[in-house]
Amino acid sequence: MQEILQKHRVNLDIDDIRALVSADAEGVDRLILTRLRSEVALINELGRYIINSGGKRLRPLLVLLAARACGYQGKQHLELAAVIEFIHTATLLHDDVVDASELRRSAQTANAIWGNEAAVLVGDFLYSRSFEMMVGIGSMRVMEILSTTTNIIAEGEVLQLLNCHDPDTSEERYRDVIRYKTAKLFEASAQLGAVLGKQSQTIEHAMARYGMHLGTAFQLIDDALDYGSSGTDIGKNIGDDLAEGKPTLPLIHAMRHGTPEQVEAIRQAIETGGRAHIDTVLAAIESTNAIAYTAQSAQQEADLAIEALAELPASPYKEALYGLAEFSVSRSY
Repeated sequence: MQEILQKHRVNLDIDDIRALVSADAEGVDRLILTRLRSEVALINELGRYIINSGGKRLRPLLVLLAARACGYQGKQHLELAAVIEFIHTATLLHDDVVDASELRRSAQTANAIWGNEAAVLVGDFLYSRSFEMMVGIGSMRVMEILSTTTNIIAEGEVLQLLNCHDPDTSEERYRDVIRYKTAKLFEASAQLGAVLGKQSQTIEHAMARYGMHLGTAFQLIDDALDYGSSGTDIGKNIGDDLAEGKPTLPLIHAMRHGTPEQVEAIRQAIETGGRAHIDTVLAAIESTNAIAYTAQSAQQEADLAIEALAELPASPYKEALYGLAEFSVSRSY
């Protein structure tokens, strides 16, 4: 495995990766704007605000790269990339309502501007529009993957809700939330590329593994950045996870290795939420090397993602998938 990982380190930044499928990405953007249109003015207004708010669009990018890496030459990958973005955006709208978030990507959340009711209902619109688009693909396999994916994401949302304000959340339970809530959509994005390319089950399963490990690495870094970066860099307030009572890996690790006083402070912070204990918690995270541990865990996941690509034929798109795995753990936003 180590030989595979060393051989396939690439020197591609995220702009290089995007440039490889720039024409496809422009097609997805046009499709998103077209499919967002509704006779209800508020849906148009809120939908445009969310879609144009500066997201990384990694999941649709993954669909495009995976499809091309698997030899697909048609146009349905554009539809599926838009579907994936709609599903992701719907989950963000619902997430922000559940978490009572007021800031995302350095901008006000939709619920902060238009209210919870509008945000939830437009999220529902995006979900239903995405399934309308799936039907247009005309593939039961695509429907099967995406319907299972949306169901598992919903289960992940509930699992996260159960973990909130629970300082006894284990690393295993925390990873279950990541696998369900975040990694599953990455997994589907990569797997759909293999389905469109009519690849063997071996390749399809390999692409699914790649996406799952990539998504896990991505979320682990997100959770590390919540304590180890500046709010300006990541587009939200430092300690938002703590304020919402979410026991993420930096906190779980700090509680395993901190002093009794630190453990008690973190427990109280998780149970009550808010930022009253933020300085004590940050000191505990630093003294226990919790950020380094979380980053190392993310690197292990990125390495597994890279390993999963071994079965894929050589191409510039395969190299870009390697680069995407590296970006997932090297980013600062």
